[in-house]
Amino acid sequence: MTKDVEYAAEPAPEFSAKDYHDPPPAPLVDFEELTKWSFYRAVIAEFIATLLFLYVTVLTVIGYKHQSDTTDGGDDCGGVGILGIAWAFGGMIFILVYCTAGISGGHINPAVTFGLFLARKVSLIRAVMYMVAQSLGAICGVGLVKAFQKSYYNKYGGGANELADGYNKGVGLGAEIIGTFVLVYTVFSATDPKRSARDSHVPVLAPLPIGFAVFMVHLATIPITGTGINPARSFGAAVIYNQEKAWDDQWIFWVGPFIGAAIAAFYHQFILRAAAIKALGSFRSNA
Repeated sequence: MTKDVEYAAEPAPEFSAKDYHDPPPAPLVDFEELTKWSFYRAVIAEFIATLLFLYVTVLTVIGYKHQSDTTDGGDDCGGVGILGIAWAFGGMIFILVYCTAGISGGHINPAVTFGLFLARKVSLIRAVMYMVAQSLGAICGVGLVKAFQKSYYNKYGGGANELADGYNKGVGLGAEIIGTFVLVYTVFSATDPKRSARDSHVPVLAPLPIGFAVFMVHLATIPITGTGINPARSFGAAVIYNQEKAWDDQWIFWVGPFIGAAIAAFYHQFILRAAAIKALGSFRSNA
């Protein structure tokens, strides 16, 4: 007789995605940040990145207007055109976000910083300091453009954002809200740590979709507002250009982007990520 032999079933191999845990929310106020060099390094990075962004993009705008000015020896088809301007803005964002993401997060835009603050990704102190650095960087960047292109700067509008003729302020505000929503929503999606864990087999170079979002929004809204979607960009150009029309329309380029960023933060955090439902479930389980 042969003895019955029991064979233990081998466990099935487990296939699981990378472990994922929600990062803790940033504290509302974190004074300890002020004692760290990494904080000031990040603020400096935001200043320099925004300076470079405004320098290259505004110089591109003025160069295009000069090359296409038929009254000054230009050609109707001269210069880079609206497509080239959109590429300049989108391309610079791609480059600068790639360079600074590991240092400051690569915001380069007060609206992006505001959206991330609302989502508790950065503290209030960091958000305020970033916005100040971005605004000062924008002023310095446009100042360099005026210094190098003084003869053309005021003649061709200084790269300032103004509501185009034929559009009312409501249309301009709506364009800025929707355009900034597209940008900030893309930022949240491209940098979502849960996406990186779940779709680890799909490499995502975050600066690329962010730069493309800026490019696409510029194509759509340059004819309406010149495309702000970045309060620092609009503010820096208005300060150096310093003309009444630019200042009269300036509120559009702050209110619109901040509203768009807030909507994007709410949509991503509370609708797509269901943060409110998770918080309610946690509250019920602890009751």
